Amino acid sequence: MRSRKGVGKGRVSRWWVILAVVVMFPGSPAGTLKAVTVSFIAERDQTRLAAERAFAEAERLRAQQRADSLRQAVVKYEEAARLYRTLGERGKEAECLAGVGILSYQLGDLRKALEYFTQALALYRAVGDRDGEATTLNNIGKVYDDLGEKQKALEYFTQALPLRRAVGNREGEATTLGNIGKVYADLGEKQKALEYFTQSLALRRAVGDRAGEATTLNNIGAVYFDLGEKWKALVYLTQSLALHRAVGDRAGEFRTLIYMMRLVNDDLGEKQNPRRR
Repeated sequence: MRSRKGVGKGRVSRWWVILAVVVMFPGSPAGTLKAVTVSFIAERDQTRLAAERAFAEAERLRAQQRADSLRQAVVKYEEAARLYRTLGERGKEAECLAGVGILSYQLGDLRKALEYFTQALALYRAVGDRDGEATTLNNIGKVYDDLGEKQKALEYFTQALPLRRAVGNREGEATTLGNIGKVYADLGEKQKALEYFTQSLALRRAVGDRAGEATTLNNIGAVYFDLGEKWKALVYLTQSLALHRAVGDRAGEFRTLIYMMRLVNDDLGEKQNPRRR
């Protein structure tokens, strides 16, 4: 899951602060007016500074990618979200809530991830952030996919896809197409899976996402393997293996090698037991 930067909204103009004080205290001396105004502005500035610090610390901890640091990052994102809520900056609040969702997903707490993504989605929609909405819809779909609720996953992925296209996020579009392909593959609809994986592959190549291309090639190879088209499977898996090695993705390389070993073992088994045909 990939995060994105939200756009902070809701900052109150200092001139509106001054106007509010004048309305509340029309007969106040100039000194009182100045003191109240400066105090209010200073308080908001301190809150914003605290929010920015909490957010920066969350990002720092998240970058360490250790279980303990991810849990600490969750606390900091939640702190930042509360502060941005106080400031009325719903875009930044949404970004923090989405951050909690992503880290909860990484930590295996899928229900918490779903809760925070749902909150973030409402805020992204409220502020009109379509890119944030698309990313969060995709993330919710991923959670439902992992929970085994495939139809719900498809529902969210198919909502995310036109938004990805509308905002011109081609890398995100490729990701969502791949996610839809995976769900169809899991549901046994292999031809539909191939259709979406093929679209995803073209976009991966267009944007130069070699790691994503390697994963998609592996997924296509896996579908052909399940369809019994072993030569096609081998062609795609071989391409995938080379790319995984080129980008240094050891986990992806291992997954592809497993499929290739299955191909070899299956072929050997057929040669030794011809009656299986």
